[in-house]
Amino acid sequence: MKKSVELLLNRMEELGIDAYVIPSSDAHISEYVADHWKSRAWISGFTGSAGTVVISKEGNGLWTDGRYFIQAAKQIEGTGIKLFKMGQPGVPTITQWFNKNLDNGSTIGFCGESTSLLFKRNLEKECKDKGFKIVPEFDLIDDLWENRPDIPKTQVFVLEEKYAGCSFKEKLSSVREKMKEKGTNTYVISSLDDIAWLFNIRGNDIHNYPVTISYAIITLDEANLFIDETKLDNEVKKYLKDNDINVFPYEDVFNKAGEFKKEDVIFFNPSKSNSKLYMAMPDGCKKKEGRDITTDLKTIKNEGELANLRNCHIKDSAAMINFLHWLDTTVGKEEITEMSADDKLLEFRKEQDLFIGRSFDTIAGYKEHAAMMHYKATEEQQYKLEKKGLFLIDSGGHYLDGTTDITRTIVLGDLTEEEKFHFTLVAKGHIALNNLKFLHGTTGSKLDMIARYPLWQHGIDYKCGTGHGVGFILNIHEGPQGLTMRPNNVVFEKGMILTNEPGVYMEGKHGIRTENTMVVQEWKETESGQFMEFEVISFVPIDLRGINVELLTCEEREWLNNYHKEVYEKVSPLLNDEVKDWLKEATRAI
Repeated sequence: MKKSVELLLNRMEELGIDAYVIPSSDAHISEYVADHWKSRAWISGFTGSAGTVVISKEGNGLWTDGRYFIQAAKQIEGTGIKLFKMGQPGVPTITQWFNKNLDNGSTIGFCGESTSLLFKRNLEKECKDKGFKIVPEFDLIDDLWENRPDIPKTQVFVLEEKYAGCSFKEKLSSVREKMKEKGTNTYVISSLDDIAWLFNIRGNDIHNYPVTISYAIITLDEANLFIDETKLDNEVKKYLKDNDINVFPYEDVFNKAGEFKKEDVIFFNPSKSNSKLYMAMPDGCKKKEGRDITTDLKTIKNEGELANLRNCHIKDSAAMINFLHWLDTTVGKEEITEMSADDKLLEFRKEQDLFIGRSFDTIAGYKEHAAMMHYKATEEQQYKLEKKGLFLIDSGGHYLDGTTDITRTIVLGDLTEEEKFHFTLVAKGHIALNNLKFLHGTTGSKLDMIARYPLWQHGIDYKCGTGHGVGFILNIHEGPQGLTMRPNNVVFEKGMILTNEPGVYMEGKHGIRTENTMVVQEWKETESGQFMEFEVISFVPIDLRGINVELLTCEEREWLNNYHKEVYEKVSPLLNDEVKDWLKEATRAI
């Protein structure tokens, strides 16, 4: 990695570039990207999903968030790249670092096709007094990266209406109604999950994320899809033709954007559009910006999607319970590693109807490995499981009828008093959020602290959000809703999906997380207004061996007992007799 940094610095000197920015994103500003776009990982060795590298003569840095502090520090060791822990006291932002370390008039470069328009604008705005020259034309990594993977070309498939809940034409009609409300006649979509949702198509271009690399331009009269046609078989081509969808080569989107007319009013999302696409649009046409129309539509699941999701979560819970039974009866008798445990869980998921694949890379961490929130086991560093301590496994699956995300921390044997105390605090935070009734109009930043409260009382916090939306056979992290400390003005609406996953992460010791998936529902209307609640759709026991019952209130015990009763009732019909007996004990009343 250090050699790659030196090669890049030499190339920068040739071109007169003083600092070069390498983001995590692809041309669609995706959270997770195909190998072709893993430039930041190539230059730094850091493989997390979020982070930005800056290379310059004045120093090299990696900016990433609290989920990855431990992992990043280890992976960039020896590269000459310094870790900047975003959001921590005294840690500068990238633009603040530029203002302090670069001379007036310095040249800052980046690849405009994989950097968002929003980043470019923030850079120009926050560094305007320094007179920096912004150069987005160069993909310098492409010049240096030998044998760089190609842009993927996996086959597209159509998601049938019985799974999607409504047709493409119904969705298109809703989009056009919103376009009219916004006073726009042209809508440019770059976000891959938004495109997949709208067109009811899926692919496999990004590992674990069933999307297809593409752009879309929707007008009041046309639906245009920009995609590599080699990915479309005859069945998909017929589907697109039958739905009056025009298909163009992927790269033609830039030419099409350049043809916008002065009378056109273009709507797009600046945080999801790359700088190159924006610069292709003529200056003369009017532009309106905002969150993607499709994002606001797809975040509220339709009745068909919700029915499918409830069904797929029951199946997935059965797979998880089969795994927990296997682990409980096998650990200490056979060699089990973090990776082999993950493989076994995948076997159980594959037994379920309509299973497609993992919804994200499993986080399977034993002992202190679980303290790294997004830990990924490797052959070289993985642990063997023993009959002691805690094992955290965060996993999920894509099924044709939905996507799941669930975490359980499993007691393998004797625990320390601290481990049991922390396990119980996490359970209390999890229960508090699940039990909550809240007034309509509430946002995630107002509710996030409910799950943190039991931990805060003991001076403990976790450096991530408490929950996120989940896509329908799409991205495991779906917005705009979320449970996070960061200010968020998105109101929780009926039909939104959220995870509930408070945790404790003690570096060098242990990590604990308990996660269920929930649906926002209406509770009851009073003279004070409409109140909402959460419907839990994950049904897997929380390990009672980790609970200090004396620390639970009567209300918390009641919730846990009722939840475990529901787990047994809903999932036991899918299990064999031996696993049923195990589940009965695991869901016993306390």
